[in-house]
Amino acid sequence: MKNNNRMTRVNDEIAKEMANIIRGELKDPRIGVMTSVLRVETTQDLKYCKVYISVLGNDEEKANAMKGLKNAAGFIRHLLAERINLRVTPELIFKLDDSVEYSIKMSKLIDQISKEPPVGEGEPLE
Repeated sequence: MKNNNRMTRVNDEIAKEMANIIRGELKDPRIGVMTSVLRVETTQDLKYCKVYISVLGNDEEKANAMKGLKNAAGFIRHLLAERINLRVTPELIFKLDDSVEYSIKMSKLIDQISKEPPVGEGEPLE
């Protein structure tokens, strides 16, 4: 998808407002404090908006948070329409993004490997 300056600004503004709404406006207990908006991709015609969400927790907490966000999509869209001056307010599609947890896991593995002595070190040579 070609991403021009206008779409970049729209995506950034939607992401900022989405983060504020999730953090401060939603009262659903399924959506925890460790839920964050990573990025937003809006189609050129502003009909659809993919919102990539990161939820830190176990699989059940992630599933509950995604259900809560999908149930609140209409309310969130209404708040976005009030806050952002767009001709069309896009339909929200929430996607779970595990890239943050994956990077934390890989970082721990790299740290663990770097602490272990290399194979063959400390063994006498023949």
